[in-house]
Amino acid sequence: MLAEIFGVDGVVLVVVLVAVLFGSSQIPKLARSLGSAKAEFHKGQHEAGSAPTEQAAPAPLPPSHATPGYPTQATPAAPTWVPRQDA
Repeated sequence: MLAEIFGVDGVVLVVVLVAVLFGSSQIPKLARSLGSAKAEFHKGQHEAGSAPTEQAAPAPLPPSHATPGYPTQATPAAPTWVPRQDA
């Protein structure tokens, strides 16, 4: 894949630059993290592409008279704003 884009010389140059920048001890860690990131990406694509599952509907709220501590009648709405009329 990279050889098609950069050619063989470009791939060799990229490998040498990665080795110089990250050091030989960090390359396996970098490759492992890239592999796990790729796996997570494909897993997310697979989950997003699968048929949606039905989710359980939320439980209905109990009536207000059945819940202690709550008013049994509806609370009055706040008064609406009326502009002052000056003569």
